[in-house]
Amino acid sequence: MMASFRVLYLYFLLLCFVESLTSRDTITEGNFIRDGETLVSSNRFFELGFFSPGSSTLRYLGIWYRESPSTVFWVANRNTSINNVNGKGLLRLNDQGVLLLLDAKNNTMWSSDNSSTTTRIKAYNPFAQLLDSGNLVVKNDAFDRLWQSFDYPCDTLMPGMKLGWDQETGLDKVLSSWKSSYDPGQGDYIYKIDRKGYPQLFALRSSKVMFRPGSWNGITLTWLPNHNPNPIFTTEFVVNEKEVYFTSELRNNSIFSRFAVNPSGIGQRFDWVIQTSSWQLLSTGSIDQCENYALCGANSICNISNNPVCECLRGYEPKNFKEWNVSNWNSGCTRRVSLDCGGGDGFKQYTSIKLPDTSSSWYNTTMNLKECKKTCLQNCSCAAYSNLDIRGEGSGCLVWFDHLLDMRQFPAGGQDLYVRLPASELDHFRDEGRGSIGKKKLAGIVVGCAILAMSFMILGLTLIARKSKPRNSGKEVMDIPTFDLSVITKATDNFSTINKLGEGGFGPVYKGTLEDGQELAVKRLSAKSGDEKLLIYEYMSNKSLDYFIFDVTRSNLLDWPKRWHIIHGIARGLLYLHMDSRLRIIHRDLKTSNILLDAYMNPKISDFGLARTFWDDQVDANTNKIVGTYGYMPPEYVLHGCFSMKSDVFSFGVIVLEIVIGKKNRGFLDQEYGLNLLGHAWRLWIQGRAMELLDECLRESYNEYEVLRCVQVGLLCVQQKVEDRPDMSTVILMLNGEKLLPQPKVPCFYTAGDVFADPSHRMSQNEISQTMLEGR
Repeated sequence: MMASFRVLYLYFLLLCFVESLTSRDTITEGNFIRDGETLVSSNRFFELGFFSPGSSTLRYLGIWYRESPSTVFWVANRNTSINNVNGKGLLRLNDQGVLLLLDAKNNTMWSSDNSSTTTRIKAYNPFAQLLDSGNLVVKNDAFDRLWQSFDYPCDTLMPGMKLGWDQETGLDKVLSSWKSSYDPGQGDYIYKIDRKGYPQLFALRSSKVMFRPGSWNGITLTWLPNHNPNPIFTTEFVVNEKEVYFTSELRNNSIFSRFAVNPSGIGQRFDWVIQTSSWQLLSTGSIDQCENYALCGANSICNISNNPVCECLRGYEPKNFKEWNVSNWNSGCTRRVSLDCGGGDGFKQYTSIKLPDTSSSWYNTTMNLKECKKTCLQNCSCAAYSNLDIRGEGSGCLVWFDHLLDMRQFPAGGQDLYVRLPASELDHFRDEGRGSIGKKKLAGIVVGCAILAMSFMILGLTLIARKSKPRNSGKEVMDIPTFDLSVITKATDNFSTINKLGEGGFGPVYKGTLEDGQELAVKRLSAKSGDEKLLIYEYMSNKSLDYFIFDVTRSNLLDWPKRWHIIHGIARGLLYLHMDSRLRIIHRDLKTSNILLDAYMNPKISDFGLARTFWDDQVDANTNKIVGTYGYMPPEYVLHGCFSMKSDVFSFGVIVLEIVIGKKNRGFLDQEYGLNLLGHAWRLWIQGRAMELLDECLRESYNEYEVLRCVQVGLLCVQQKVEDRPDMSTVILMLNGEKLLPQPKVPCFYTAGDVFADPSHRMSQNEISQTMLEGR
């Protein structure tokens, strides 16, 4: 027994020895690693080697977590891939201390030579080493650092990595998204420190600012209203003559944590969960309407709780009233009265504020708030001031000149801002405060009298209307064309089976041709009584949308531009039903088979057999008879019989996702996580892998921005809570605009647990209960 134990012990030691020989963290001068070989950090947390992202066959050199090889946080040749067809690549270190990535033909695909941006240090006996932080460094025999990967971030900010500007080396260290989950090339989105005025963090799409995480207030960035310290990591913002940067450090180095910008431009922080060997989403950039950069224009404030969300600051008024009144706030606000600049100016205090853009600002770290106010009053261009550092009682001075941009009101937290006003405006607000009690009394009397008068007026008008209203059994006279039965019978050849186009949910549909050559589609509504009804439609030569997108062959006929066009057409049609028609119409059975396509692939919404009409003041209704189509009905309708415009919005969201993905929601099952199409799309979206959803037949024609926009809008439309879903007018603005959209919340009928954890429970068919009636 003892002999067996010794043999086992020796075997274990041998394995450890062999692994230590085969796993190295260093390359010396003249040595190399080939594709298939790796460097491993001494703590065995990180690994460097060659990889292919997603379904791509192209090869890249990258660094990843050993526990999660698919989580690559740094890529050397992100914009110059190695084609696997031409053979495998290798990485070597030359005698100048330069790392060279070569393909099979000895072409240099990437080099660490940065002599143009850094001071050259002589490379005596250089070596490259993968550190325990995940940083790949090149040093000489005096251990001088010649180069490091942390100076060239990709899409991920690792603990200890700096985001910002190095004055000595001239390096501007930015985060830039991947193009997609299978292409690590530099994408459209960049997170960078802007050094104008008081430094702040910007998120840009191409060169355009999309949103502004903001400046540092001593605890956090100004876009985060919560000032509580983080239990997992510490953050720091350094501003001095040599460098300006933001960085974070883990409180416990045994924890894995990373901040990454996904291909959609959303910043997300992940933590590694040892128990499940998976990443958990700790936080994500909470992008709502007010986080769109300068949404309300200059000298205004955005409050997501208000409707409309934008309002001018006190003492200011819209620069263009006409545009402002139709929710076009780009021109912003301007002062009603100019500043005095002679000593009479004062300040209006705002609390719980995201501070304005600091590009046109000045700061001092030693002043107190009283001195800051005095400094502002001494400069006629100063528009506002605030504390620079909010820790303790507050310290430092931050002042803004001219216009105030990109402010928002938080429900709580945030900071105090003091906005400058002329004396006349201050007197106006003081008078307003003094007279508020008397005005309230007067207002109460006036409102009471007005309500009484209006009550009598409404009563009189109602009586007059009842007397003058013709009796028509409650039926509206609709301004729609009508046809004699004989005309329709002749057009359809007496409803010949030859002319039958198909069978809908409430009866057959026939093709008809009028004498003038106009083609019609005629639907005979099934009726138990003898009173049969016919619905006359414009004939659509390309049948319905589902005829194309769910068929392997015909789906190729709908390239991405056509699908993008169809999505917009459905949205406009639904907006007409909800907002622009004389009666508000809720379709209740919107689905791909009810979207007809004409000869030019223009979509038309059809089959109004389940539709309900609302008056202008009606927003929802209830029914005890649940009818509709599985996969397109929202939960509030399925479970409670409540339907509204947001029910159609949900159905629209399902259709959008089906158009992009090319699969039906009903019948789809993500085998790994047990998710339907909506849950599967949401899981890939929050993981930054939304492009993996794209229908394979669209790979040659798609526009990535439009695809991601559609997926995000679709997910916003299928959110669990009715109030979270946008209305159709907002949907159209979202599809056509470039502003950042809110992050979708959990979709309806989502039953999975942690989407970043391996599934530990699978729902069997016996565990699924359905209470829907008359679903089709």
